[in-house]
Amino acid sequence: QVQLVESGGGLVQAGGSLRLSCAASGRTFSSYAPGWFRQAPGKERVFVAAISWSGGSTYYADSVKGRFTISRDNAKNTVYLQMNSLKPEDTAVYYCAASEVTRATMAYEYDYWGQGTQVTVSS
Repeated sequence: QVQLVESGGGLVQAGGSLRLSCAASGRTFSSYAPGWFRQAPGKERVFVAAISWSGGSTYYADSVKGRFTISRDNAKNTVYLQMNSLKPEDTAVYYCAASEVTRATMAYEYDYWGQGTQVTVSS
């Protein structure tokens, strides 16, 4: 089992920045490839970003490419999502997840999920 706890969400104005953190505990987190998803009200949960177990490879949804950066610190069992140039359409609950599959972009490919953290971007 892997337990994931997100933090860092909040209210920010358009153009601002936030950094989300996801702290993992339980089984060896370094053997998993974590990712971030988001879900806006009334919409499906969609892929945002993922990172390989080594941290050497990253993958992004087109909608966030160039604005968001995913990283991980295996020594701290933590994965981060740096979000810059935020837009109102980035408003959603952001979820951290862990997969045994590298480059996983579909929710069903992830085995463990956090409880989510709200990000609200005002215009």
